[in-house]
Amino acid sequence: MKLFLGEYDHSLDDRGRVTLPRKIRQEIDDRELVLAKGFEPCIFGFDRESWEREAAKHLDTPVTDEGGRKIRRYMFAGAQKAEIDKLGRILLPAQLKEYASISREIMVIGAGDHFEIWDRARWEEYAKNL
Repeated sequence: MKLFLGEYDHSLDDRGRVTLPRKIRQEIDDRELVLAKGFEPCIFGFDRESWEREAAKHLDTPVTDEGGRKIRRYMFAGAQKAEIDKLGRILLPAQLKEYASISREIMVIGAGDHFEIWDRARWEEYAKNL
């Protein structure tokens, strides 16, 4: 079982890319990721296998279920594929950076079956209440 663990200080480069921490990259079998809106102001990052498991949970909900439709729209409309380059970097899509209010200074945190990318100041404030 893959587990994304830890808390890592990082910065975006001038092109809006972040180098994923080595321990996060070690849990990813290929270079393809899915980045999605988190439920808090952050970006969720899934490897392909974890994303497919998460997607299957929501696709099992009947389309007649209003709550199920809402969560599908939220998850799938707010998701984009990303690729890890040879230097271990990913480009954060502008709409996801805006959604999560990402500035230059960020935190990458492990969250079990996925990782999250937070604006550092927002994470520090949020983490006070954990």
